[in-house]
Amino acid sequence: MNYQIKKTVPLILSMMILLIGTFAIVSYYNSWQETALGSDNAIVESVTDEESEEPNLQELIHEAQKSVVQIEATGPHSSQGSGFVYNDRGDIITNAHVVKDADSVYVKTSEAQTYPGAVIGIGNSQDIAVIRVPQLANSSTLEIDPNFEPNIGDEILAVGSPHGFQNTVTLGHISGTGRDISVDQYEYADLYQISANISQGNSGGPLIHEESGKIIGINSAATNEGTIGFSIPISQIYERVAMWSDTANDDDLNYDGDPTTYSEIDQQSLKQDSEYLIKYFYETLNVRDYFTAYSLLGIDVQSNYSYQDFRELIVHSIDIEVTDQELQTTSDHVATFEVNSDHSIRTDEDTRETHHYKTIYEVGYENDQLRILDLDRELLSKTSHSTSN
Repeated sequence: MNYQIKKTVPLILSMMILLIGTFAIVSYYNSWQETALGSDNAIVESVTDEESEEPNLQELIHEAQKSVVQIEATGPHSSQGSGFVYNDRGDIITNAHVVKDADSVYVKTSEAQTYPGAVIGIGNSQDIAVIRVPQLANSSTLEIDPNFEPNIGDEILAVGSPHGFQNTVTLGHISGTGRDISVDQYEYADLYQISANISQGNSGGPLIHEESGKIIGINSAATNEGTIGFSIPISQIYERVAMWSDTANDDDLNYDGDPTTYSEIDQQSLKQDSEYLIKYFYETLNVRDYFTAYSLLGIDVQSNYSYQDFRELIVHSIDIEVTDQELQTTSDHVATFEVNSDHSIRTDEDTRETHHYKTIYEVGYENDQLRILDLDRELLSKTSHSTSN
């Protein structure tokens, strides 16, 4: 009997130790798991909150301008308008009256690059057309909302190139729906009426819903005073446009633009395009789109600065304001500009500095693409500002 007890006691003690150890391990694991899950949830919540924020207006405009092009059609009646890339094939939606009867069609991008295009679909009574530019395949596009349901008062952006001023943005509201008008051979039905100013050259540009950042229409017509505009709802034309894109045969397309039209560099055009490119360069920096800004630099500049080096030069600037821009020379197909700019930089919690720079830019063509071929930046002075109350 005593022998049996002596034999049983150690066994019971071993089992108790095993149970206590198991309980301790399980308790520690549960505690660790709760802590880990708590951390993960915090990360998920932070990301979700960030993604749910409405798009910043300046960033929205910048993203819209990437996909908007200026269209120049030559032929019996030359015309100018706007359009926007809407898919990964380089297809551009515009108005039919912009490219009607054109012998050649050219598109100019936000980076001041010009390419010939081919019309792959055009309406007879509906003022809609699609142009294909293979060089713009897989380029940046805004999302289209073919199921958009408008409300009077919705805030919108109209993007286009009125009077040759590329990538101009006007703000307004949807002020009416269900409008019907006739212009020349085209019948417009169930249009959006908008308060954003639409002028010559805006035709074919996108109408963007500010809250969602999506394309909801094509700007197409305006009153003589330009104070009321009309846009075709994207829902009316989306299926037809998609059908043109899906059935177009690249082997049958004729990019019949005259290759010499843009090969001979006109000094005035070089000046204007270079001014625009520098302006766009600073816009990309202000919205912190450093990758696009870096892509505007020529091969020699990129060889001197890696992307990380370039980003490090700019990333501390909260805001950049160009205070003066002056053309120095245009020679050997290169335009030289002197640009003065103020960079607002936060040095600590209570202090902000303005760094005053002078930068010399050389802009010209490299492999048929307009690029910043050289830049030389000099820090002129600094001004400190206290941000504490």
